[in-house]
Amino acid sequence: MSAALGNLAGFLTTFAFLPQVLRAWRTGSTADLSLATILAFVVGVSLWIAFGVAIHSFPVVIWNVVTLALNLCILGAKIRHG
Repeated sequence: MSAALGNLAGFLTTFAFLPQVLRAWRTGSTADLSLATILAFVVGVSLWIAFGVAIHSFPVVIWNVVTLALNLCILGAKIRHG
């Protein structure tokens, strides 16, 4: 039950970023996104990955890896488009 709950939570919170990623890449507009917030989030998610590895939690690791990848796309768009 706890693994199912963790996977559902991970799926929902991870893919909540997908519309932002698609919008940033499609429009090239990232002016309304804070670089400091994106950077803090990327660092925080990286720490969640390290924590997940330390406690051997597959849901924590896998969903945060996907979240990190999506947010690196947002960061890339922010850097590319200013």
